Amino acid sequence: MTSARATKPEWWQTRRFVVAMAVLSTVPLLWPDIPPLVDLPGHMGRYRVQLDLHTYPWLTDWYDFHWQLIGNLGIDLLVEILNPIFGLELSVKLIVLSIPPLIVIGLLWIAREVHGRIPATALFALPLAYCFPFQFGFGNFMLSMALALPLFALWLRLGRLGKLRFRAIIFVPLSCALWVCHTFGWGVLGVLAFSAEMVREHDRAKQTSEHRFNRITRGGIKRWAIAWFRGGLHCLPLALPILLMVLWRSGQHVTGETADFFNWRAKFAWMTMILRDRWMAFDIGSTALLALVLAISFRDRNIEYSRNLGLSALFLLAVFILLPRIVFGSAYADMRLAPFLVAIALIAVRPRPFPGDADQTARRRRTMARIAAFALAFVIVRTAGTTISYVMFSQRYDRELKALDHVPIGARLISFVGQNCVSDWKMTRLEHMPGLALERRMAYTNDQWSMAGAQLLTTKYAPARPFGHDPSQITTLTQCPREYWRPIDRSLARFPRAAFDYVWLISPPPYNPKYTEDLTPIWRDGASVLFKVDHIDVAPVTKKGDFPLPPRGKNPFY
Repeated sequence: MTSARATKPEWWQTRRFVVAMAVLSTVPLLWPDIPPLVDLPGHMGRYRVQLDLHTYPWLTDWYDFHWQLIGNLGIDLLVEILNPIFGLELSVKLIVLSIPPLIVIGLLWIAREVHGRIPATALFALPLAYCFPFQFGFGNFMLSMALALPLFALWLRLGRLGKLRFRAIIFVPLSCALWVCHTFGWGVLGVLAFSAEMVREHDRAKQTSEHRFNRITRGGIKRWAIAWFRGGLHCLPLALPILLMVLWRSGQHVTGETADFFNWRAKFAWMTMILRDRWMAFDIGSTALLALVLAISFRDRNIEYSRNLGLSALFLLAVFILLPRIVFGSAYADMRLAPFLVAIALIAVRPRPFPGDADQTARRRRTMARIAAFALAFVIVRTAGTTISYVMFSQRYDRELKALDHVPIGARLISFVGQNCVSDWKMTRLEHMPGLALERRMAYTNDQWSMAGAQLLTTKYAPARPFGHDPSQITTLTQCPREYWRPIDRSLARFPRAAFDYVWLISPPPYNPKYTEDLTPIWRDGASVLFKVDHIDVAPVTKKGDFPLPPRGKNPFY
């Protein structure tokens, strides 16, 4: 009877609990029609172009869109499949809705494969499904990470079962598909798989009974060297996307710099922001709790770290340190890895076994049950906070988007979204709201990214220059140091009137009304306002200190 109880899973180790946690992780996203993630509305504008570029011929005057094989196509491809069934907005919501439960399932599955049972401390990692990169709206990246975690669990399971040949066969197409979703997820899967294979090969070498092999591997350094080599051989089925990467990045139209290495101040900030959402004290306090769990785990003799996941966490830490902030023109590259580094470190923690000591084992089980209850409470509190935050953001979206009721189909719309030089902790989530005008009204918007090779869409509407693409939609009260954002008065004075039909100010900073005297307001909600552009020649402002209005047809670069 005692043996049966000892092998019976605890309540947090059952499949029902895993399913419940996966379902719970979807709750914050159920209410909003559009997930309130910073970059997502801009991406939704791009999806509209790819779906309807030839349905609305004026889109071809404004944007270039060409399919090509790049490592950043996850949601782009899925909306092609789901749009005929659900429509674009619901398709995007369903895809985004799938990301948190995939992360939760992946983390708990990895923990079970490595430890045999899910440790109570692994529950602390679950709120990281709503990490800062997710809040930023890095859709393809987050989807690739949400797929990489269960794929790593599958890799571990097949290795544990000894199905290495079968694993090698299926992971060739799986790794390519993951790379197409987003390069980062494929890279992280490779790091995790390589570290796991190193540990497995090291243990195999240590435990083998072959005299000759033991003689070769005498000494820890030699054993690790051979483990490194054999681990690399096992990971060869994951290597085919390297060729795809070379083909992608060697294209003649590929742009984007790689820069800002070893920015220690930024890296430290990213680690404090892994749960950043709305309330700074709540988010940093939650992050501090995770740090406390890891710190206690190092000192508590009743707890130990899995060598498998511990090495994975160390490898991810090394990658985090070596990664620059900008890779191929894509910013926040190192920031994206930070929450997953912490998540792997958390699920690496497990209770230390005490074989033969029944009293110690019973006390440990009671302690783990209390830890699991506390961790579950942490998960519920974080989920409740995220849900409330998303409802509030969704209500803000609903108010601002009423402006689009007054924008006709196919309008040429320029938008200016208010921003501070130092970003607020919660972020407004409005920076790419203009993309919804493209998505819903097939209107031209100036918030689209235009970086050849990084994504499939580029802007080509020459009359809009230099207000043709991101970040021209972001505006501030004054000129911010080291930023391309224009002050609001300069933006209103300088944008080319002849190129646009409407001006949408979204929560702008205070501005001089003389720069909107030639514009007709047709909708207003608080500071936000929608103007119609009267296409007439306007005399330039010439007073000293003013920003002169450009003559019609001119596009001065400011």
